[in-house]
This record gives sequence, C-alpha cells and structure tokens, in this order.
Amino acid sequence: MPRKPRMYLPDMPCHIIQRGNNRDATFFAEHDYQFYLECLYDASIKYGVSIHAYVLMTNHVHLLMTPHEKNSISLLMQSVGRRYVQYVNREYRRTGTLWESRHKASLVDADNYLLVCSRYIELNPVNANMVGHPSEYRWSSYMCNSHGKASRLITPHSIYNSLGSSDVSRQKAYTLLFKYCLDVNDVKVIRNAVRFSMPTGDNHFQQQIEKALKRKIGHAYHGRPRISDVSL
Repeated sequence: MPRKPRMYLPDMPCHIIQRGNNRDATFFAEHDYQFYLECLYDASIKYGVSIHAYVLMTNHVHLLMTPHEKNSISLLMQSVGRRYVQYVNREYRRTGTLWESRHKASLVDADNYLLVCSRYIELNPVNANMVGHPSEYRWSSYMCNSHGKASRLITPHSIYNSLGSSDVSRQKAYTLLFKYCLDVNDVKVIRNAVRFSMPTGDNHFQQQIEKALKRKIGHAYHGRPRISDVSL
C-alpha cells in the first residue's frame, strides 16, 4: 500500500507523535531530554515552526506546533531525528533504527481542539501513572503554559492568548482547565485522528482541509487496529 501523503498547511497547528522503534526507549538519561529539546529549538528557528506544547516520554514524544511554510514540519522532524539519532548512537555506542519509520501527524481545529490537545499532551505522564500531576513532570511544556516558567522553545498560540489579557491571567485560566478531566469523546477524537493521520476536528473541519488541499482525504488503514496503534 502506498504511503499516505502528509497533510500540512501553513499556519495551521498540527499534533505530532513519534515513537521509538518497537516502542523501545528513546531517552535514557537527563541529558538526552535536554539535547532533544535543543535540537527541537534549533530546528524550529531554522525552519519556521512555532511550538505550543510538548511532552517527552520515555519512548515517544508529543508535539503541538504550527508550521509557517508547507514543508516546515517535515524538515523539522527530519532535522531533529537525524541529530538526535546521531547523538544517541554516539553516546551509547549503538547502531540501527531509533524511531519508528514515520511519525504520526494530525492537523488540529484550533478553535475547538487546540487547548484540548495541549492538555492531552501535557497530561500524558499523569495518564501513564508516572506522576500525580503534570507539574511534577519536568519534560513537558506544562510549567511554561500554566505558571510562566521561562522557555525559549514555547510560542503561545492565539487561542491560548485569548484566555486572558495578561500573562498571569492566561496562565491562571490555563491552569484551571486541568481541574477537570478531559472529555472522553474529545480524547477519542484526538486518538483516532492521530492514529490515522486524519484532521482533529468534525466533518466540517475535514471538509475545510479537503478544500485547502484540493483533494479528498480518508483513512489510510482499514480493519482491526494494529497493535502499535492501539495505545496513543
């Protein structure tokens, strides 16, 4: 089956997931996380991508970002993947594949799902029972978005900025969102969308994407979910 073409549009946010090959670990020590974030920052500047939220888990990463050129995300992911793999292979004297062959990507309906997706990403360590609250996990954007912790990597999206008239009010409003559990249906939409690299949104949003891309879009895979796709 031919590979499904990527769906990237300038200035439209996108949810990215990249997993370790065979779900093996991709981060082994504190400096690994730090170096990945350095690679991500460098590539975001070089290729024109705004990062809004992220989490680095032991064996995968979630990124919420907006490209400013059509190919910005592809170039960023290639750059980060190449630099980080070279680093890991050198640091740990290993060879072979580190990441799965292709990352998952889903365009996000910013008006309805950007903040939901951001919370979904930053709640990953909680849902994985690694911590009791997202503030306890160091390798995510939560403390930046909720408490204003300095981060040169994060660029607030306009939807986030609409939460308040000042940095403090926006941070408080964002923090309050975490008092409530994510809606089960919203989680299902996010997971299904990224599983099949489909838009995160309703049918109207999908139609908007099809119009912008000038082609129909549909699931690349039919039938029972593959084991590697069941838990996102």
